[in-house]
Amino acid sequence: MPLYTLGINHHSAPLSIREQVAFHAERVQLALADLTRRNSVHEAAILSTCNRTEVYLATDAPDVACQWLAEYHRLERRQIEPYLYTYPERAAVRHVFRVASGLDSMVLGEPQILGQMKEAVRAADEAGTLGTTLHKLFQQSFAVAKEVRSTTAIGSNIVSMAAAAVRLAGRIFERIAEQRILFIGAGEMVELCARHFAAQQPKQVVIANRTVERGLALADRFGGSAIRLEELGERLPQFDIVISCTASPLPIIGLGMVERAIRVRRHRPMFMVDLAVPRDIEPEVGDMDDVFLYTVDDLAQVVESGMESRQAAVVDAEAIISERVEVFLRWLATRATVPVIRSLRDAAERARRHEVEHALKLLSRGEDPALVLEHLSHRLTNKFLHAPTQALTQAGGDNHDLHSLVGLLFHLHADHRPGD
Repeated sequence: MPLYTLGINHHSAPLSIREQVAFHAERVQLALADLTRRNSVHEAAILSTCNRTEVYLATDAPDVACQWLAEYHRLERRQIEPYLYTYPERAAVRHVFRVASGLDSMVLGEPQILGQMKEAVRAADEAGTLGTTLHKLFQQSFAVAKEVRSTTAIGSNIVSMAAAAVRLAGRIFERIAEQRILFIGAGEMVELCARHFAAQQPKQVVIANRTVERGLALADRFGGSAIRLEELGERLPQFDIVISCTASPLPIIGLGMVERAIRVRRHRPMFMVDLAVPRDIEPEVGDMDDVFLYTVDDLAQVVESGMESRQAAVVDAEAIISERVEVFLRWLATRATVPVIRSLRDAAERARRHEVEHALKLLSRGEDPALVLEHLSHRLTNKFLHAPTQALTQAGGDNHDLHSLVGLLFHLHADHRPGD
């Protein structure tokens, strides 16, 4: 069942509108019962505070909930529609995580919203309108909020260098989403930087590491690829942003390498951050006109200046939220397979019972038990394989997608797969 968030908050509407759609705490459970009486609304929860009224839904018709919100408060829909937002699945999940973490609050990072959300969940649970999907969504929201508050600078003045690097890159490039990023190394600092930059959804993410397997393991988390360190000289011109942090005792990027890269790039700017101690990038690179090089000391000064203190906290939190949204959406996608799995198991169970009954009849007539077991195993095998065999026969030899799927489902070795 699709997931939606709809509502009105301090970003979208003035107080005069927000107060008209607020729910009194003692009326929320009755309102939820009324909403879920609509056939298309299967799960629901309501969060109502001084800054927002939001309805979280599992429904295939969000428009029904929009109309209900107006009618419940005795308003014409046109009175609230200009201020109303409706977020479908991905955006809905991200919004809920941001609300729980205090990123959507009037006062950034304020902790009260988490308690208010937990109260909204309790009310929905008691009203019987909190199903599997919303229950999982809110449990994940609380976990994300805890992670954001314990690992980021929300509510404090601590700012990470990774967040500062993102902000500095934003001064050079109008949109990081249009840039190609190279991370050199695969340690904790590179991982942290990768998380922050990946939240900006760059055009490409590549990890360069001495051990390609370790680089690939990190790259997979951010939808990127991996290369060997030996490929740096050849590949460097392709990247707009370079972040390096290795344990090399000597620089791995020299002045000559960068000069060649800039010529190939036709002097398009390159933003470089060297977080290694000792340095990975020769300091002379920073003297080039088209290169913006920052060292670990440069970033430390930026952090200490307080310039990044507010926005860097948001960058840290958004990075976590982006990662957790993907995790939740993967879980949600698996829910779609549950009915198919249930039907498959039911069909197999029916076939099993039928064949067992048949075998018992043969045994009761005095048939040889060994022959009955052999007969039973053959009949079960034939029944279980009839449908996939028939599908493969009808598809012929050209349907490679079906062949691959059958191989995956039945764990067939490549040399035994159909059509090979």
